[in-house]
Amino acid sequence: MKHKKELLDFYKNKKVLVTGHTGFKGTWLCKILINAGAKVVGYALEPTTMSDFFYISDIEERMDSVISDIRDYDNLKKVFERTRPEIVIHMAAQPLVRYSYENPHYTYETNVMGTVNICECIRMAPYVKSFINITTDKVYKNNEWEWGYRENEPLDGYDPYSNSKSCSELVTHSYINSFFSDMEIAVSTARAGNVIGGGDFSANRIIPDCVRAAEKGEKIVVRNPYSIRPYQHVLEPLFAYLMIAKEQYENKSYAGFYNVGPDESDCITTGELVSCFCEKWGNNVTWTSHCDNGPHEANFLRLDCSKLKKTFGWKPTWNVEMAVEKTIEWTKIYLSKADIVKCMDEHIKEFVEHC
Repeated sequence: MKHKKELLDFYKNKKVLVTGHTGFKGTWLCKILINAGAKVVGYALEPTTMSDFFYISDIEERMDSVISDIRDYDNLKKVFERTRPEIVIHMAAQPLVRYSYENPHYTYETNVMGTVNICECIRMAPYVKSFINITTDKVYKNNEWEWGYRENEPLDGYDPYSNSKSCSELVTHSYINSFFSDMEIAVSTARAGNVIGGGDFSANRIIPDCVRAAEKGEKIVVRNPYSIRPYQHVLEPLFAYLMIAKEQYENKSYAGFYNVGPDESDCITTGELVSCFCEKWGNNVTWTSHCDNGPHEANFLRLDCSKLKKTFGWKPTWNVEMAVEKTIEWTKIYLSKADIVKCMDEHIKEFVEHC
């Protein structure tokens, strides 16, 4: 991967549209882009968790923030026409597996038709030069094997969330074949692993659950301590997305489908992740295993990121232990009502300068 400072220099004065900008990953991404001097347009719903992460991150007044639904094609099209973005990063989604079992219709409508809407807007927008659709490691047909899935594996997510993201990939593939290949635009999808980091307050996610229990002085309850996931700090995939979007902007031949995950040594069990959290949090926090007989979730999930490494010379920056450490550092600053903006800026700076 080329030097991250050079990567950020590319985005100065670039017009970038980010869907899902009020979410956990979206807020961090906009923070990076704004700090880099990009002209950022965001399109998303109001934040869906009880946190005020988006509003305390010092970005709302420094960008064009549009609060709207990705399912609203007419309004999305108006935003495209008004802002004329050069680069589009699509992250708006219903992102939770368990919620998708409760609301499959909404999940499919948002994740599939939302992608149709963004692709349709881009089809009508010759000024867009680079588009990246962010999906998930869960798009693959999960065979519960212990080696990493590659980009050419079958797409067939099991649950409504995972399957809807598989469909989102297929929608993108169809638009590439039917329309984008004849346009002056480069299009990629990025399939990221499980991200952790400060600012994630979602329900039924392991690190936010850990934080809530630790804050209350309660024992952390882990549903499946033996499940294996590709855990990585949120800055890891975000910088990879920016790298892919930049490289294909400059050279269309880099467009493709990419896994973005940690090295195999950081694909650990949930129990190992929680043990790391407890050690770094302190205060004698402990955890226990308790199966709640919830809906099906994959047990083994790893990504093979050889393609990303070979194509761009990319490699992960922070290992999973550092990811947990930085997440806890951010969280304790948040809970103490200290300077979150300074913390975010410092974490981004440290990540960029890390060798």
